[in-house]
Amino acid sequence: MSLQQAIVHDQLLQSAPAQVSDAEAAEVIQRHFALSGRLERLGGERDLNFRVLCEDGSSRLLKLSHPLEDPEVVDFHNGAMRRLEERDPELPVQRVYPTRDGHFMAEADIAGQRLIARLLSFVDGLPLHRVAVRSPALRRNLGEALARFDRALEGFDHPAADHELLWDMQHAQRLRPLLVYIEQGLRRDLVERCLDTYVRDVLPRLPGLRRQVIHNDLNPHNLIVDAAHPEQLRNILDFGDMVRAPRVNDLAVAASYQLDTSGDVLAPALEFIAAYHTCNPLEAAEVELLPELIATRLALTLCINSWRAVIHPENRDYILRNTERAWSSLERLVQVSHLEVHRRTRHACIQEIRP
Repeated sequence: MSLQQAIVHDQLLQSAPAQVSDAEAAEVIQRHFALSGRLERLGGERDLNFRVLCEDGSSRLLKLSHPLEDPEVVDFHNGAMRRLEERDPELPVQRVYPTRDGHFMAEADIAGQRLIARLLSFVDGLPLHRVAVRSPALRRNLGEALARFDRALEGFDHPAADHELLWDMQHAQRLRPLLVYIEQGLRRDLVERCLDTYVRDVLPRLPGLRRQVIHNDLNPHNLIVDAAHPEQLRNILDFGDMVRAPRVNDLAVAASYQLDTSGDVLAPALEFIAAYHTCNPLEAAEVELLPELIATRLALTLCINSWRAVIHPENRDYILRNTERAWSSLERLVQVSHLEVHRRTRHACIQEIRP
């Protein structure tokens, strides 16, 4: 399917989630992974997720991919997780476990739905979105962790790495038809201006940027920290939006969630960016595009979530979980002058580089 055909009708995001009961999920776990335990259903955008509380006190995560998910894309996610485990085994990221047959995914037919079952690690802790006060130490740790993540995936390749994904910021221009799902007025105008800026100032410069496989969704719901010491990162979750893209896109996506919605809007994001840069240095062209890429990610979030909340009202709360913060972040970001944002971003990237 071409991007023009796909425009906004991404089948995975448009389709309703699969229907699977707890009993059916338990049967999948037993048959393919020889595990049993109490199940706890978790949220998800496309997949079904179950925490498995095993009899020995440990936990695992059963992930059932949507029937429309391409098995090659699932294999791509698995390959990235295994690459990270090989290249940086101390990095706190999700792990994938083999089936009874030694594979890393299994086909499960449930009530006529052909799903892909995987067993992933589950690390207890506090999701970052529940941390009320986020310290500079936490932001430094997150920036360094993402830098290590990208360094470990540098050079990783897979046939599905270039798959089409609506959340891929490289193709933000195709989101224009979704503007109708945002109430007409100042907010819609703001998002439209961000897309205009992307097309005019960013899109022509993308071919000159370094490219690799990226996480592409380091939002606070995908980060687990230590409950007693919330500055310590315990796990990076959810590889479902991975894609090959400009490396700096990964940083821009993550930084968009670090903007302050009450004080200095830029300060926390710049601390995060500076920490990343010390471990995985940015090139000048990447630094120059960061502010526009951050704004583009916020615009992308608002377009897609506004659309999906309309077509999936039953999952509205989960879909809109980041939306109000995104509005506040974008509205406050554009109040800072273009020159000031770029000056401070460049200054954040004048740091001592770690070997």
